[in-house]
Amino acid sequence: MAAVLAPVRTPQPSLTGRTVVVLHAHPDDEAIFTAAAMHRLAARGARVVLVTATAGELGPVLRPLRAGESLAARRRRELERACETLAVARLVLLGHRDSGMAGWDDNAHPDALAAAPTAAVARRLADLCAREGAEALVHYDPQGIYGHPDHLAVHRAGAAAAGLLGITGYEATVDRRRPRTRRPHLVDQAAGARVGWEPAGIATVVRADRDDLRAKRRAMAAHATQVPRAATRRVGFAAAYGTEWFRRIGPAAVLDELS
Repeated sequence: MAAVLAPVRTPQPSLTGRTVVVLHAHPDDEAIFTAAAMHRLAARGARVVLVTATAGELGPVLRPLRAGESLAARRRRELERACETLAVARLVLLGHRDSGMAGWDDNAHPDALAAAPTAAVARRLADLCAREGAEALVHYDPQGIYGHPDHLAVHRAGAAAAGLLGITGYEATVDRRRPRTRRPHLVDQAAGARVGWEPAGIATVVRADRDDLRAKRRAMAAHATQVPRAATRRVGFAAAYGTEWFRRIGPAAVLDELS
């Protein structure tokens, strides 16, 4: 199989003065699903505001924690390192509890994101987007990419918030028909084959160049408690993670200018 090489970036028009709010469920989701787009937006001058809904405290622990250290505290530090790599202008933590995987009792915890009233979360997001002057809100497709309860909640709240403001919503997804690579994408390992969206429903595709790929690898590696080391090895990384897909609800906006 021939190696997949990332294109070299050529000069593009500045996006200075434009703002995008990117909503994710847990620390590490921003790195896995939207890091290339976020990095390129920032590199071209756009203001990128990352909103992370939960601390991800129910996730796995792939690296040992320090004595007395909570997974939530470690994941926040990992998230902050990833934000530095991606040149995020502002990080906002919504403070909801991780809902855990589908079917867990944690789904119904009163503080869980999955149990939070959609209207209240959406209003909070809409107020944030309005204050930031955002022209677009990135969240997830209607099945939360792979059905995680927190991802589904992010879609519901994100879609409602974009609708309240009348701004474009970009729904992060994966192409269900994309060619399988030797290194599987983490979302396939988590959920099997029925993930993402049919290509006919995908409006916007961001293909990472070398700078974007370097930043995405570093951002994913920052989440060491969640992302296996094998996932960030250079060989095969571009094929597995070098493309990011989005449904678009509303008119073409800033993500469509990243090609």
